[in-house]
Amino acid sequence: MAITRLGPNQDITAAKIAGQINFKNLIINGDMSVAQRGTSFSSMSNGQFITDRFFYDRAGLGITAVFTGSQSTDVPSGTSFANSLKMDVTTAQTLGPSGGTYFGVTTKVEGYNYKLISNQVGTISFWVKSNLTGTYSIVFRNNGNDRVLVEEYTINSASTWEKKTITLPTFTTDGTWNYTNGMGVSIFFCLAVAGDNDTSTIGSWISSGVTSIYGSSNNVEFASSTSNEWFITGVQLEADTSASDFEFLPYDVNLLRCQRYYYAHEDNVARVGRQLSSTEGGYDLPFPTVMRTTPTFTYNSPSSDLVQVNGNNQSPTGYDSARSNFGTKSAYIAVDYSSNGAGNNVSCKIILSHSATSKKEFDAEL
Repeated sequence: MAITRLGPNQDITAAKIAGQINFKNLIINGDMSVAQRGTSFSSMSNGQFITDRFFYDRAGLGITAVFTGSQSTDVPSGTSFANSLKMDVTTAQTLGPSGGTYFGVTTKVEGYNYKLISNQVGTISFWVKSNLTGTYSIVFRNNGNDRVLVEEYTINSASTWEKKTITLPTFTTDGTWNYTNGMGVSIFFCLAVAGDNDTSTIGSWISSGVTSIYGSSNNVEFASSTSNEWFITGVQLEADTSASDFEFLPYDVNLLRCQRYYYAHEDNVARVGRQLSSTEGGYDLPFPTVMRTTPTFTYNSPSSDLVQVNGNNQSPTGYDSARSNFGTKSAYIAVDYSSNGAGNNVSCKIILSHSATSKKEFDAEL
């Protein structure tokens, strides 16, 4: 991407800012470069995030199919992409004409961002690759689950990266939509769907039977063979009648945008705290960005951390949820440990371990 340098007293015209970063892409981490939770997940359960902002989505009875999801380095040649998301079938299942079952990958757009495309024509573009050729579908769903749009794309050549571009009808304002920090729209990349959950209505917003629609009746049976694999990268949704080049962001900017929804603290740092009693101390932990909402907290392996007070070292045994507080900008975490002989209001140092297994997770996903 070329950077245009403006001289003194020059007007800023559309031509001069063409190609510059303007956050036109409503999809965060569409290049799959950020994967805070890990890079490979086998035997995934529903809701497992694979790369940041993209998670495994399934539902139905009698599910036996098993998938591995991973961040891959298989990317379209001649592009600037470094990563893709990969879905691999490890236990096969053919869904058949009924059963109310579907499999795929979902990403969600926050309402604040979605409102930029509301009541406008949109275009979604992405690179995709699979050994299984045929028709696949994408499902757009509103917050109130009373409007849905199904679109199709075709993988023409096996095991070959192909760029797909779909111009979408105007994003309707009918129905129940969220324009704040809730879900603006969900985007489901369908890999397989049973007849109870499919539709033959393509390219139009649907208002009836919405809760049971998760793909096209023409969708391939991706889960039917353990040889099947599917890759995607370069996902971009923009308010326009045609697709523009993918908007690459610096990695740190992309990471920061992802951390609004999920933040994993793994840094080996020391925080100054204060004892609440001889067996408990608390400390503040700021977030790198404002989170979407108050996050849920997971404290992994607290004994990997260390509390120091008056030369006495203690390993935390857990945290006190009742005395801990969480906001959108920071957290106050109270940790429990064995008595160190000092009372309350005594300063302490809490050394946080640098380890993926002992990370502190803050989740504010949509």
